Amino acid sequence: MIYDIEFETLPREQLEALQLRRLQATVERCYATIKFYRDAMDELGVRPEHIKKVSDVRHLPFTKKEQLRDNYPFGMFAVPTTQVVRVHASSGTTGKPTVVGYTKRDIDIWADLVARSLVASGLRPGDRLHNGYGYGLFTGGLGLHYGGERLGVTVVPMSGGQTHKQIMLLEDFAADGMCCTPSYALNIAEEAEKIGVDIRKLPVRVGIFGAEPWSEEMRFEIEARMGITAIDIYGLSEVMGPGVAIECCKAKKGLHVWEDHFIVECVDTETGLPLPYGEEGELVITSLTKEACPIIRYRTRDISVLSAEPCKCGRTHVRMRRVSGRSDDMLIIRGVNVFPSQVESVLMRTETLSPFYQIEVFREGYHDSLHVNVEASPPLLAQGEEAMRRVKAKVEKDIKDFVGISAVVNLKQRGEIERSQGKAVRVVDHRKKGS
Repeated sequence: MIYDIEFETLPREQLEALQLRRLQATVERCYATIKFYRDAMDELGVRPEHIKKVSDVRHLPFTKKEQLRDNYPFGMFAVPTTQVVRVHASSGTTGKPTVVGYTKRDIDIWADLVARSLVASGLRPGDRLHNGYGYGLFTGGLGLHYGGERLGVTVVPMSGGQTHKQIMLLEDFAADGMCCTPSYALNIAEEAEKIGVDIRKLPVRVGIFGAEPWSEEMRFEIEARMGITAIDIYGLSEVMGPGVAIECCKAKKGLHVWEDHFIVECVDTETGLPLPYGEEGELVITSLTKEACPIIRYRTRDISVLSAEPCKCGRTHVRMRRVSGRSDDMLIIRGVNVFPSQVESVLMRTETLSPFYQIEVFREGYHDSLHVNVEASPPLLAQGEEAMRRVKAKVEKDIKDFVGISAVVNLKQRGEIERSQGKAVRVVDHRKKGS
């Protein structure tokens, strides 16, 4: 790989000129080759020649996950399938998955962007990267794998699961970096403690975590228990995969979006209207360089805030705040909007609790109730029932004060919350099951 920071430090005027050229080319290709975009643009009265500046992207139609499913499997491809060298698919919980294709050039660009992301995290050629993301149709494992190889790090393709083996290989292969979901990182840390391995003494210095929302408090927990720098990486299969954005190790204050390849907007979740920098809303992403599956204004359902403030690392691209939750994961309980990350923030600030939790929502008659199941730490368990009652009351009060709704907190024994081998199941909404 030839690593060049030039595109990450472009002056704004030059960056927007590059974006405009690539946006115009993308819109022309989508209109010419993908029926959904041609029909949607015709309905809005928008033609490719109407795109005169980057901000004109807001005149283009949105793309939603349902439309990707409606065109399953290859209806959103802009090239013949003979030019597609790989397909990935999202892990949809209902109906058909969303399918994305990649040309050889797409794979090369993806590898370049993940390599760029790994450099931002602090890894360098010659380092070793333990890859605990799942391989297969999920983009995480192969995305980090190819990006690591492009950078010139030694990739250990462990994939998810087999936690004791993960720990053994982290020890024996002396990895400098590791990547997996943040919840699984905590699982690894817990198992290491159980078998007497001090994971803080291992050579791992950086962890690259993503694929699920996680809080700043969870970052502190991971860093304290593992003795590493925890970096947030962002991506989604519909747009590319991991490597759309990442925090830099110098600041760890917002994720740099690689704007030479993506246009990112923040819109109001209800109206879809664009929001200015600094206001929280839903991320909307347009790809600028994808060949097989270009995507226009994809509504990610991820909630974040965009900022154009300079970063001390020197990169000039817009930064996004760590995703706080998803608009489709948002719980509405007795008229109050509740994100799992808000509850997690309270739990992680309570020293006597473990980082393993699950939220359950029930409907009792005409009323909804929120239950938070969380494991007590061994020291708290040893203090007995009275101490447990005090902590339970405190956490219930803190959730009420911070989130704005009453919750029933259930303190569990160690191991009672199911451990994640990948993405953690944070919420079980029994109302959706009719119970």
